Amino acid sequence: MYQKLIGKESKLAVIGLGYVGLPIALGFAKKIKVIGFDINAERVAMMRKGIDPSNELTAEEFENSDIHFTDNIEDLKDANFFIVAVPTPVDQRKQPDLLLLQKASETVGKVIKKGDYVVYESTVYPGCTEEDCLPIIEKLSGLKMGVDFKLGYSPERINPGDKEHTFSNIIKVVSGCDKESLDVISKVYEIVVDAGTYHASSIKVAEACKIIENTQRDLNIALMNELSIIFDKMNINTFEVLEAAETKWNFLKFHPGLIGGHCIGIDPYYLTHKSEKLGYNSKVILAGRIINDEMPAYVAKKVIQHIIKNIHKVNGGKVLIMGVTFKENVSDVRNSKVAELIKELQAYSLSQIDVVDPYADAKEIEQEYHIHLSDKVGTDYDVVLVAVAHKEYKTLDQKYFKSIMNENALLMDLKGIYRKDHGQLNYWSL
Repeated sequence: MYQKLIGKESKLAVIGLGYVGLPIALGFAKKIKVIGFDINAERVAMMRKGIDPSNELTAEEFENSDIHFTDNIEDLKDANFFIVAVPTPVDQRKQPDLLLLQKASETVGKVIKKGDYVVYESTVYPGCTEEDCLPIIEKLSGLKMGVDFKLGYSPERINPGDKEHTFSNIIKVVSGCDKESLDVISKVYEIVVDAGTYHASSIKVAEACKIIENTQRDLNIALMNELSIIFDKMNINTFEVLEAAETKWNFLKFHPGLIGGHCIGIDPYYLTHKSEKLGYNSKVILAGRIINDEMPAYVAKKVIQHIIKNIHKVNGGKVLIMGVTFKENVSDVRNSKVAELIKELQAYSLSQIDVVDPYADAKEIEQEYHIHLSDKVGTDYDVVLVAVAHKEYKTLDQKYFKSIMNENALLMDLKGIYRKDHGQLNYWSL
């Protein structure tokens, strides 16, 4: 398989061309023949023009790539090595939503042939690849894993907005259904991953590896959020406390904040779901999730308390929200906790809530959350809440904020951007 791929006698297919799948597809397309498949024809049309719908990659990164973008399942029949990189969200009950993963598995089952390889990158609970995805492939194809085709799992580690830790320079954890598949899958990824590969002992170990990476971050941020709530009652700035604590060599550098997106705020639920199926109810993991999920309501309450104290009626309050994407310097708004914060504020019937963001797509925000993005910033706000640390916001100073706020207004700085330079402004941060 490896020799045929590097000799361009065989093709590699990536199924799902989102923030994970597209960089993978383009990375391989610099070295071998690639088929990039996505069910969204509009996105496929954009990528054919060298446009990344997720706004992560530049037009130059599409150049010199031997890739065929398609939404036609028939084109996948030309591939022999399949990488599945579709989203794995949770539903409204915080339960794993495997619909896209199941659909992708059905797609593979319809096109796979003897001798082919299938590797999943989508984040799942341990056992999902072999227990949920594999039966679909075998049923539709009539083929048997280990006999007719090989199966593997390699957890994605792509971090949106991060230009330093990219697909090619992050160590790739790989696993396979047997030793032969592990060796082949490792060699295929090493075509493009300069940092090399790490061989997990089993597919389940590789799945669990991915889950705990983000669960660990979620729990540490939950601790920071709880400390922030406690320190706020003591009138202590949390970021100043953390700066002092970080002078110790083994203190872990985490900070409070709204935890959204499609990884940290979602992955722990996949692990706790599997745990419950096995008869164990998580205590620590879910406790962290509760704290982080409650932060939008906590911040909204702080906004309302200031408005009641200063203008004595909630429905007269005027608020500006700066930043609505799930993290800084990206356009991705999936599972945005800022959107939840805005919904909390809307429930109080404030007279005006303006929302601005230099990265978010107004149409997408409207469709996803029914939130209107303002074209420009107004004046005379009672509260200005900087929710996301976009680089454009880091250059703003107290003179700017004074120009858009009324005399008793509050600057709420969730990321602590202005903690050292807010002058005489009424100021609050997590």
